[in-house]
Amino acid sequence: MRCEIIVDPAAEERVVVHTRQESNLTRAICRLVEEHAARLVGYRNGEIVPLTPAEITCVMVEGDKVYALCGKEKLQVKRRLYVLEEMLGDGFVKINQSCLANMNKVERFDASVSGTLKVKFKNGYVDYVSRRQMKQVKERFGIK
Repeated sequence: MRCEIIVDPAAEERVVVHTRQESNLTRAICRLVEEHAARLVGYRNGEIVPLTPAEITCVMVEGDKVYALCGKEKLQVKRRLYVLEEMLGDGFVKINQSCLANMNKVERFDASVSGTLKVKFKNGYVDYVSRRQMKQVKERFGIK
């Protein structure tokens, strides 16, 4: 395998992997790039806590503040939800007007008779998929 780095101050930063077939190594490279691409900080009682997308369960809006749920801990993030949606990329999906879910932290979906879809995360947090986001969520998770 050969590695090449091209420095161009005018270019958009991106990583392209050319490979004959996907492997554990190529997936690890992509995961590493995604985790380091978005730098976020959360605020807890006056402390500034660095966050990586991999440790965030979901990002939610409560009142007029945005929070990142990391395990059982809720940290305030001083960015708008739509900005975080762009920053966090393909590993996150918008499940309703006020929540972005980390697809790797979803434990299961529970469908009800009324057609709603409940999302249960691995840390125990529960939220619901809105009707407006239902199609996108089903497509992203491969639900029929």
